[in-house]
Amino acid sequence: MASPRPAEPDTDEEAAPGRGPLGYLRALGPGLISGASDNDPTTVATMSVVGASTVYGLSWLVVLIYPMLAAIQMISAQVGVASRHGLQRCVRSRYGRSWGLVLLISVVAVNLVTIAADLEAGAASLALLFHVDLRWFVVPYGALLLSVLLFGSYDNVQRVLKYVLLVFGAYIVAAFLAHPDWSAVLRATVQPKLSLSTTYIQGALALLGTTLTSYAYVWETIEESEEHPPVSSLGLARADAGVGMFVAVAIFWFTLVATGATLGVRHEQVQTAEQAARALQPAAGSLASDLFAVGLLASSIIAVPVLAATTGYVLGQEFGWRRGLSKRVSRARLFYGTIVATVLLAVLASFTGIRPIQLLFVASIAGGLGTPISLAMLLLIARDRATMRGHPVGFVLTAIGWATFTLVTAISLYFLWQQLGGWL
Repeated sequence: MASPRPAEPDTDEEAAPGRGPLGYLRALGPGLISGASDNDPTTVATMSVVGASTVYGLSWLVVLIYPMLAAIQMISAQVGVASRHGLQRCVRSRYGRSWGLVLLISVVAVNLVTIAADLEAGAASLALLFHVDLRWFVVPYGALLLSVLLFGSYDNVQRVLKYVLLVFGAYIVAAFLAHPDWSAVLRATVQPKLSLSTTYIQGALALLGTTLTSYAYVWETIEESEEHPPVSSLGLARADAGVGMFVAVAIFWFTLVATGATLGVRHEQVQTAEQAARALQPAAGSLASDLFAVGLLASSIIAVPVLAATTGYVLGQEFGWRRGLSKRVSRARLFYGTIVATVLLAVLASFTGIRPIQLLFVASIAGGLGTPISLAMLLLIARDRATMRGHPVGFVLTAIGWATFTLVTAISLYFLWQQLGGWL
């Protein structure tokens, strides 16, 4: 069982992490975890679907996501460090219970859909490996992930999550071995041809939804506030967030290129896990399915615990429950009960019969539609001097944050307009 964390300090006078190179490396953590968790099955599936349907047409947006994503994670890190609380508690304290409930609903609703999709993806990866119907794996896989959260050490889980990210290097290798037309890739990346077609708008919203999804930055605020770093460590927290997002976005881009160079140029649509696995054939040949399954399983193991824990944290912050992965189950029953209930609901949703890749893509779109609410609240809190204890986020990061909010909101509204046949 995990031992409780030390009590939150009353002042900011604690010593900063070790100043030598090893000290700084050891201090890097929450940002890398958020970056790793952003490579969840919804992201893998979305990059596969977008690469297959638009080839390299949205590669420019993947690159543009980096400054947006890095800025949002840096803002989240500063909110967690300066306010010493997660976003949910900050919003409830500053704007009252009504706005706290709005944020809660927007985060939990998207989380539930995403957990169901990611859990089914993990089961699908096991089905690919063992050639058995995925429904046989949903329940035991869900039980396994619950045991990690209920009985595993939080610190041990964190250490594992840092290194599981390495498995996504397979997509970088596959992108080169697929021998794409690099001139076409570069043109699409730096001289994009914009389109308002349903395919492009849907793909753009899914890309933004799966990468800027609220749980990643809500989790960042929780992680930083739980670590209790001094305000003097803000620079390190920002660097941690920036590095984590750079690694994540690089993998996003190569995944899209690998899929576009294999499935996209042949006009093959991705509807199943087996079809998505073909993007890795240049790197793995006949083992492509197995390698894809391992990557999908790893990404599911990264994401589901973070999503489930985030749901427990935001509910706990809203209703004042004892909470924390470092606490014993007996001391945070409602917190852990929420985690169990969340995973059980996801298990039930996995038996709806929707194909994993389709459910993952739908979860990305849901994430895009829900992002503006939580993102606006994050940005408002970040500039509030009282909540931030005299350390509000600077103008540049705030400007990038609001530009990101504007872009996601505009694409979300246009997507809804398309879906409702122009009657919105």
